[in-house]
Amino acid sequence: MSSLPRLTPRPLASPALLLAFVSAAAFALSGSFAKSLFDVGWSPGAAVAVRIGGAALVLAVPVVVSLVRNWNAVKSSLPRIVIYGVVPIALCQLFYFNAVQYLSVGVALLLEYLSPVLLVAWAWASTRQRPRLPTIIGAISAMTGLVLVLDLAGSEQINVVGILWGLAAAVCSAVYFVMSARANDNVPPLLMAGGGMTVGAVMIVGLGATGMLPMAFNFNNPVFAGIEVHWLVPVLGLVLITTVFAYVVGIIATRGLGSKVASFVALFEVLFAVLWAWILLGELPRIIQLLGGLCIMGGVVLVRLDDLRGYPVRGPGYPVPLDGALPDAGASLPAKTPQP
Repeated sequence: MSSLPRLTPRPLASPALLLAFVSAAAFALSGSFAKSLFDVGWSPGAAVAVRIGGAALVLAVPVVVSLVRNWNAVKSSLPRIVIYGVVPIALCQLFYFNAVQYLSVGVALLLEYLSPVLLVAWAWASTRQRPRLPTIIGAISAMTGLVLVLDLAGSEQINVVGILWGLAAAVCSAVYFVMSARANDNVPPLLMAGGGMTVGAVMIVGLGATGMLPMAFNFNNPVFAGIEVHWLVPVLGLVLITTVFAYVVGIIATRGLGSKVASFVALFEVLFAVLWAWILLGELPRIIQLLGGLCIMGGVVLVRLDDLRGYPVRGPGYPVPLDGALPDAGASLPAKTPQP
């Protein structure tokens, strides 16, 4: 009598899951590294230029090799790579770093991670199909958390400029999710990431050269983690840890977990950013802001979990999945936008 083959359950914990958390923790360090440079006179434009420009140089050889090998398949996608480099990479980081100048790292990142809620509103308006109840509850929770994070009833005056920069970063992050939710993508992940960084670096440097974007920088030694360090420490940290390393590890994690699970784990970047800012910069949001952060994270988790259930109707004009993830088979984009 033949026996049925035994199915091996997929473990809850895996090396790929660990790598996804490592990637999120690496991305989350960008605000702390950048903040130390801002304190000695660097402008956000200079920090973004160094970060994505340095990463583009590190990835130059793999990008060229990938472009040559896949030219016939990807030449029609070059305009999309350009848009990816301009909006999700260059503008998203620039807006986030501008927000960090006026707000704490944790608050700025929490504002940026309202992007899934923006996507819910966009899908509702464009399709006229009401989201399911978990998504609506998640959106309400996130907006409630935003009010708590801003601490509108607190004694400190809210910096409107910082809030607007953070919300602008959220819009750019939402664009990333829309662009990354493409099935059968023919652009290899390293080409999309490295090519986008090259485009973003050219844009930022070009704006700086024309005087439209301030490019203030110096070689003064900043204070990082409570001690004075060489200026190369935060610069190399931005380039190698929060960009090149975080992207490569994120791509490996995506292929091991599937893009949807990896993009869900990437949400923990917010919590990692708050933790790093507390340890390295001594920044800890007030209790009411911590509660607001939990509400935002809870709301985003509800939205993501509801989206993982799939949509019952896929008619013409239906929007891309709100989780910004590619199908597990053939996923070609990293699970994380090159954020802050």
